[in-house]
Amino acid sequence: MLFDTSAWVEFFDGTEKGEKARSTLSSNTCYTSIISIAELSCICIEKNFNPVEILSQIKSFSSIIDVDEDILLLSGKIRHEKRKSLKNFGLVDAIILSTAKHLGLKVVSCDRHFEGENAIIL
Repeated sequence: MLFDTSAWVEFFDGTEKGEKARSTLSSNTCYTSIISIAELSCICIEKNFNPVEILSQIKSFSSIIDVDEDILLLSGKIRHEKRKSLKNFGLVDAIILSTAKHLGLKVVSCDRHFEGENAIIL
């Protein structure tokens, strides 16, 4: 399972969706894209969370996945295709989705942009 940034936000906020994320984390092998770390860093600043502590917790529940050329090239294609029906489908979501596709993983997310994909929407 590849955890999207939105699933981590819910997890750290302790919401009902976050509890579903916690359950998924405890019962599956999980991964997080390095791209989500960048997004979470921004969110930590906004929410006054310690990003080093957040990263440490993420690493205790999941393995961090780097992006490579294949993932990045696929992300451009995915973004182009998704924008035909979702005008605000962003590049970060495309990188997350391409990472999951490249590695054969499901995306765990609260983001409706991943509906219709190999995803679990919390």
